[in-house]
Amino acid sequence: MTEQSHSNDAVQLPETPSQTSVVPRASTWGVWALFVACLGILSLSVWRGYEWAVPGYVVIDGLTMLMWVVISFFSGIVHSYSRRYMAGDSHIEGFFGRVLFFTLAVMVMTAADHALLFVAAWLAMGLTMASLIGHVRGWEQAQAAASMARRYFLVSSGLVAVGLTTLVWTAGTTSLTGILGQADSLPPRLTLLAVAALALAAICQSALFPFHNWLLSSMTAPTPASALMHAGFVNAGGILLTRFAPLFAEDLAVMSAIVVVGAVSALLGQALLLVQPDIKRKLGASTVAQMGFMILQCGLGFFAAAITHLILHGFYKAYLFLSSGATVEGTAPTDSTRASLGLLGLGVSLLTAVGGGVLFTTLTGKGLKLDSSVVLTLVVVLTTLHAARDILRRSKLSPPLRLVSVPLVVMAAIGVYSVMFNSISALLSSVPMTTAPTELTVVHGAVAAVFAAAYLATELGWHRSSRRLYVALLNLSQPNPDTVLTRKEDYNDA
Repeated sequence: MTEQSHSNDAVQLPETPSQTSVVPRASTWGVWALFVACLGILSLSVWRGYEWAVPGYVVIDGLTMLMWVVISFFSGIVHSYSRRYMAGDSHIEGFFGRVLFFTLAVMVMTAADHALLFVAAWLAMGLTMASLIGHVRGWEQAQAAASMARRYFLVSSGLVAVGLTTLVWTAGTTSLTGILGQADSLPPRLTLLAVAALALAAICQSALFPFHNWLLSSMTAPTPASALMHAGFVNAGGILLTRFAPLFAEDLAVMSAIVVVGAVSALLGQALLLVQPDIKRKLGASTVAQMGFMILQCGLGFFAAAITHLILHGFYKAYLFLSSGATVEGTAPTDSTRASLGLLGLGVSLLTAVGGGVLFTTLTGKGLKLDSSVVLTLVVVLTTLHAARDILRRSKLSPPLRLVSVPLVVMAAIGVYSVMFNSISALLSSVPMTTAPTELTVVHGAVAAVFAAAYLATELGWHRSSRRLYVALLNLSQPNPDTVLTRKEDYNDA
């Protein structure tokens, strides 16, 4: 027995308010109006070439406009979903107020051109998300999760402040565009300090290893807040690296280090996913893996690919979280064994993977040169192979129809991804160095080999043969014990 104790008092959930609040409706309509306005700004900028900026304070470039549209759309979905999900919560006004404030903070962060404004928005974004994690004030575990997340976010904000203060002092300007314009002439040692601080802030905010525990411990957040967290908040690391790309892209050692961190987190997140029995924790481990892939793409020099990844992941993860309750309700024990189609299925999967790589290379032009784009293309090939194998196993179609339809579906998805990647790259053309492939190094070769070996090990089920590995992964994926309900008596819906 451990000495750890939990309160014996049952959690009293907030009672239904006596009157219907107008805050949820007003906030929801306001966010959707904001989305329409952002879409209009993006359309005018693309078709008419309009530009908006407040020099030294706000810059509305391609990255800003794209993120504004995506953020306001996700927030609108969460607002609409929350009006029913949070109905009956006596603190519903505070919940919607924080979600709206969080949306505005992220939008300010993406547009900020003043160092102080950027730090303030980054800090506000983190503190608001921590408050959403601990929305249920009388729930001891929720408050522990919020406190833990808040500490991580304060560290992240402190790192951003250190990095930007160093850059401001070195460059002699508080404007981010002014700092980035001097990227080539800044003192190397001070620049390295600033870059290291910003990179660590991005890793912490995106819940990459070894900072992943705050995300796995945040399951006390209401489902809409979890959707906003996994679809939006964790993407801030990719946005940060993309905004300061000129500082990172010039240093091959820094970019290689980012590749390693992204690759380790991607593999670890996928491994943690394999041992999770709980749906929300599975989604949390999946987010760690996907954020690893996003940061990996930044390290390869393809920041536009990282932005494409975070948008697609945001849509996918928001859907999974908002539908997680229906998934639990609709799940029943079934015979999951299905014909694997043997060598024929493997052959079709391999051909589909090669075809996906060729299609991606043809449409985007990546992978044709011996640079980091080769690793990016390899990731696409392995992803295509995994998707094809997984769909072939899970599909309920007859074997002949599976062998024909699966390659078509997977290839179509790769085609859509490639077109979207090209479109976002074009939209971000005004943002400095969103595509800056690096030369191939030993690090890239090692990462590629480890990725291929990890896929082979998973495919052959080697990870199931080691109890020690299973226990290690299970222990590594455990949330902070103070954030977990350990007794059913702690649940009280009455």
